[in-house]
Amino acid sequence: MDYAPLIEKRRARLAELEQMMAQPEFFAEARRAGEALRERRRIQELLADWEQWEQAQQQLRENRSLLGDEDAALAELAAAELEELEPRVQTLQERVCYALLPRDATEERDALLELRAGTGGDEAALFAADLLEMYRRYAESRGWTMEILDAAPNALGGFREVTARITGEEVFRFLKYESGVHRVQRVPATETQGRIHTSTATVAVLPEAEEVDVEIRPEDLRIETCRSGGAGGQHVNRTESAVQIFHLPTGIMVRCEQERSQMKNRETGMRILRARLFEMKQREAQQSYSARRRALIGSGGREEKIRTYNFPQNRITDHRIGYTAYHLDLVMSTGALDELVAHMQRAEMEERLNERS
Repeated sequence: MDYAPLIEKRRARLAELEQMMAQPEFFAEARRAGEALRERRRIQELLADWEQWEQAQQQLRENRSLLGDEDAALAELAAAELEELEPRVQTLQERVCYALLPRDATEERDALLELRAGTGGDEAALFAADLLEMYRRYAESRGWTMEILDAAPNALGGFREVTARITGEEVFRFLKYESGVHRVQRVPATETQGRIHTSTATVAVLPEAEEVDVEIRPEDLRIETCRSGGAGGQHVNRTESAVQIFHLPTGIMVRCEQERSQMKNRETGMRILRARLFEMKQREAQQSYSARRRALIGSGGREEKIRTYNFPQNRITDHRIGYTAYHLDLVMSTGALDELVAHMQRAEMEERLNERS
């Protein structure tokens, strides 16, 4: 495929953005200015990758031409460099190709991360806590910020349910593949005979919705206040700071009690409700996707088993693309998900290119 015409269009668009940013009133509308700045950054990154790709391809051609050189030492050096150049060219090509694909409008957004303990009792709740920590470390590695919005812990330090907000650059782009059932195989801390148990936790990643994305009419809501449960002292036990929001048309219920302020819990609850309604709206739109792409990015359904974490074998397997790696300890301890996400992006890119062709 000839990418040059698409690259020229991006160069022209970059010139438009630069001209727009030179106007005195550019920053008058913060949201529009932010979108333009992000678009400029994406185009600049694409053009940098494009230049590196062209240079790497030229080096690759030159080195291949030297393989049959009479100078054996030169030919050997060229062959050694090919081992580094070939994967570099492949990686740069994939980055350019992925950047040129039409972008999902939600990829730039912050995200809500919901985890729920599945089958397995206390062990499932402990696994949900381990996943939350894994995502926290992954967020730190990407320079994102995680904030716990609501949580229902158990006595052993796990979570029956927990909701977090993750903010930063392109959060949903990298986390959108995580929705589904995550299965763990390991010897639980509560197991006295050393037997391996299988438990599950459910993950849902929702792009944060804005008020323009979904319409929530006041008459469609029933909002109740109640006392928070769990630890927290006299304030938690004596004041009705917890908020329950019922969306009558869909039956969605959101409960928030993390904050001491009823108003803050209400704001958080509305944020979560808006994201869940937006998720429903997106799920309907995704029916037009191919079955393969729906399987890759998820339908938002909480019934899809997407990944297995096998601790005895130090193995992590993503069932959607058949990816397996044997560094589960590294993934869990440092949040090293970049390699797995890159494989998911590559698979989605290939599917989208097939659709376009």
